[in-house]
Amino acid sequence: MSPREAIAALQQHVERSIKGQGDVIRQIVIGLLANGHLLLESVPGLAKTRMVKSVAASLDAQMRRIQFTPDLLPADITGSDILYQDAGKNSLRFQPGPVFGNLILADEINRAPAKVQSALLEAMEERQVSVGGTTHPMPALFMVLATQNPIEQEGTYPLPEAQMDRFLMKVLITYPAAGDERDVLRLVRGEEIGSTGARATPHEAQAKVPQAAIFAAREEIHGIHVADAIDRYIIDLVNASRTPARFDAELAKWIALGASPRGGIALDRAARANAWLAGRDHVTPDDVRAMALPTLRHRLILSYDASADGLDADAVVNKLVEVVAVPA
Repeated sequence: MSPREAIAALQQHVERSIKGQGDVIRQIVIGLLANGHLLLESVPGLAKTRMVKSVAASLDAQMRRIQFTPDLLPADITGSDILYQDAGKNSLRFQPGPVFGNLILADEINRAPAKVQSALLEAMEERQVSVGGTTHPMPALFMVLATQNPIEQEGTYPLPEAQMDRFLMKVLITYPAAGDERDVLRLVRGEEIGSTGARATPHEAQAKVPQAAIFAAREEIHGIHVADAIDRYIIDLVNASRTPARFDAELAKWIALGASPRGGIALDRAARANAWLAGRDHVTPDDVRAMALPTLRHRLILSYDASADGLDADAVVNKLVEVVAVPA
């Protein structure tokens, strides 16, 4: 099975388990191919956790779940040195925490205070954890998929900007269409029957995609051609968020702080993965535009004027894409 066939099988398997969220599943696959971390945001009950579990079930990989709560400690995530006694001698040994896995489900990440959220910073950026002066590398396949609920404010802690910037994409999950929701009801009924042993659920017979297929796909994505004009387009989009007055007077009122260099890097990586999924060997302006929202929406800090005008980050990013021309 080629890398492209393996990724297509992965995507199809997840789509059988999650109805009506094809675009979201595609963005998760893009995050996996681009070797980045994702922040999944939606109101309760839209299958954020189920989606991550379904991806993990389709991969030959270890999923670790961390339930973020206000009383969680950083060591509960990273692990810590434990005192052992052997033959009358004391020694410290590192006991890895749940962050040492392939797919890390950081469930309801905004329910823990900033010092706990920041325990993920080094792991997400440098793919390592430092404890007691010793550095412990993460697995080759390592991806954090964090979830948060935007409507519950009591007992939650906003993610620090430095934490937000380390997510390749922020993926918004919306309600499914009526027809898709009917399919959800039928799917759950079928799983209830399967849990009693009457019949197997569809994913039980599915062969898991090996990690080698993910790495091979990433190598092919590294070879995707990006023209100089596309590089300039990505840079212009990011710069427009930093110096919006040069492009549009309204943008200048709406943006208090623009995207960091990580924003341009994320947009480039996601655009190349999107082009590869579409079967192209080069990036087009449409690939960049398709990935602008998920890669930039969480990197902008909006002004009071934007809030007063009833605008969210998506509206501002769409305006950026509208006013920035594609270089010739």
